[in-house]
Amino acid sequence: MQVLVVGSGAREHALAWRLRHSPLLDELHAAPGNPGIATLGRCHPVRADDGDGLLALATTLEVDLVVIGPEAPLVAGVADVLRQNGIAVFGPSAAAARIEGSKSFAKDVLRAAGVATAETLPVARAPCVIKADGLAAGKGVFVCRAQEDVDAALQAVASFGESMVIEELLEGPEVSVFALCDGRRAVPFGAAQDFKRAHDDDEGPNTGGMGAYSPVGDLDPEALVATIHQPVLDELGRRGAPFVGCLFAGLMLTPEPKVLEFNARFGDPETQVLMPRVEGDLLEALASAARGRAPGEPVRTSGGAAVTVVLAAPDYPERSDYRGARIEGVAEAEATGALVFHGGTAVRGDTLVTNGGRILSVTGTGETVQAARERTYHAVRLISFEGARYRSDIAAGAHG
Repeated sequence: MQVLVVGSGAREHALAWRLRHSPLLDELHAAPGNPGIATLGRCHPVRADDGDGLLALATTLEVDLVVIGPEAPLVAGVADVLRQNGIAVFGPSAAAARIEGSKSFAKDVLRAAGVATAETLPVARAPCVIKADGLAAGKGVFVCRAQEDVDAALQAVASFGESMVIEELLEGPEVSVFALCDGRRAVPFGAAQDFKRAHDDDEGPNTGGMGAYSPVGDLDPEALVATIHQPVLDELGRRGAPFVGCLFAGLMLTPEPKVLEFNARFGDPETQVLMPRVEGDLLEALASAARGRAPGEPVRTSGGAAVTVVLAAPDYPERSDYRGARIEGVAEAEATGALVFHGGTAVRGDTLVTNGGRILSVTGTGETVQAARERTYHAVRLISFEGARYRSDIAAGAHG
């Protein structure tokens, strides 16, 4: 099969790395890709949100499957452009991607589906959570425990647009649960816990994610998918927006798990810990779902664990355009057996340099979460660039 991965981040690098293992793969392509993905296949200078450009590329390459990584192209309808021209796509239509693109739409779907979620509040009064209604790259959620938090959040959320959603503040562990969907069925694809805050001890602003681990304790993804994802998938179908792709629920593990948000794609950095644990043929599973025939059972995963730590730019998440700093030590980190997924990198001459906010995702595996964690941090410490920073507490309290 000829496969085109759309996107340029560490999530897409991890997907490309796993797809490269499939015996069904003939050639792997990416648009626009990154230096890491370029070691696995051919990268093409087409933006992820350029539907017409991607259609021309996919047609020229005679692509059999397009896998769209980021949320913005999905919400913008890139999958629709490709599907309307006969190209198989793993990724939802714009109508179905509203489950992520609009928090208010997601709330309406959840209520109609009878799925438990945080209560919507009429006014912003602490304690509460204030969310930008549209896409915000993981930075549009503000937890407010005091009135000064509310005031700051209202000012910050205005930068993402006028609409917002105000919710009750739920306390407890959060978890990300994934399902592959073919429009009718939701097939469990594992779970991970990510770390959204910029600094240790969950301090600082929300980010797109500073690290993750998988599996998560005694969690039963199959039961959660049956009671949360499947009803939402059914409701989207009733609304004429069947969901084809990866449906990702962010849950708060209160006595009855409640949905914090739904996303319309694989998570980042969760994908970086899920892909090393996949034992089945990911390409076969994604291609089957794209054609309306999702696997009849969950994709096989290893009994081991994986931990990812993100190396970020010094001013991330305030800025995501840290460019030109020389990156050293990637080969040494990979020599330990760790996987280094490129998120915000570029090549100048023969030199790998920074080119973003979340620069690299370093993933280690092991029989237990703690063994994987030790291997990850050993590899992280071998990598350097000016201003590099990372959280030192990813998966520190995890069991398993």
